[in-house]
Amino acid sequence: MLKILRRESIYLWYYFELQLRQILPYWLLGILIGSVISVFAGDRIHRMVRSLGEKKLGLLGVVPASVLGIASPLCMYGTIPLAASLSKSGMRDDWLAAFMMSSILLNPQLIIYSTALGAAALTVRLVSCFFCGVAAGLLIRFCYRNKPFFDFSGFEERKSRDVHPNPLIRLLKNIGRNFKATGPWFLLGVVLSVLFQRYVPAQAFSRLFGENEGFGVLMAATVGVPLYACGGGTIPLLQQWLWNGMSMGSAAAFMITGPATKITNLGALKIVLGIRRFALYLVFVILFSLLTGLFVDLVCF
Repeated sequence: MLKILRRESIYLWYYFELQLRQILPYWLLGILIGSVISVFAGDRIHRMVRSLGEKKLGLLGVVPASVLGIASPLCMYGTIPLAASLSKSGMRDDWLAAFMMSSILLNPQLIIYSTALGAAALTVRLVSCFFCGVAAGLLIRFCYRNKPFFDFSGFEERKSRDVHPNPLIRLLKNIGRNFKATGPWFLLGVVLSVLFQRYVPAQAFSRLFGENEGFGVLMAATVGVPLYACGGGTIPLLQQWLWNGMSMGSAAAFMITGPATKITNLGALKIVLGIRRFALYLVFVILFSLLTGLFVDLVCF
């Protein structure tokens, strides 16, 4: 019995060390670049969002709004007060919806993390998140043309926490907060991927998420709802799943439903949407992720 436990511990440590060496550089680089953008470019990005509201772009405004949502380094609890301020200044709900939707799904730090998945997965993530933001904006534009969609009452824009006069100290503090926020989830993701690699047969996983692509997309979209806790923590799992035969469409579905139904994001959104519109949001996310996954499997890969 002791020999078996010792052998298993050696195997698990080997997989853990291997996975950590493969993923750790992307995680560290993502934290560094994400903090640099947050400290030195975050305000500029948000000024660009504000200036967007002054332009007369009409329907096309959802395009730059979705792009700026991806570029924004704020989490959802930071995005909503900003969106409340933008709404008070007169920005349209469809543009706000595009900005908030893409901001939920992706940010500069997560983009760097996702490079560990390869160029194809990174491209799919970027394009699908952009179009998800655009689709959300267009739906608000045509379905809620003459009535408000969001209720931002009681929200005020938060003051930046990066206020120290020394820019290096501001950056170091931001990096420290990033480590504290994502570190435990990153290590948990590595541990889960190690257990998966050791104890889940690759052929069974390939049949579930790869060979039967339609069912695999549905399963991935469903699994993304309870499993997603932190973007950095899911990268080791996604990398392992793709290696074991997960189709790119299933991965795309997971990368949409995961962050879109992250519990902290849902809590923030429920406040500004109300029960009925919150339910519509969930339906939109599930349908968009399924259609995106099926499209990716059918056309692109």
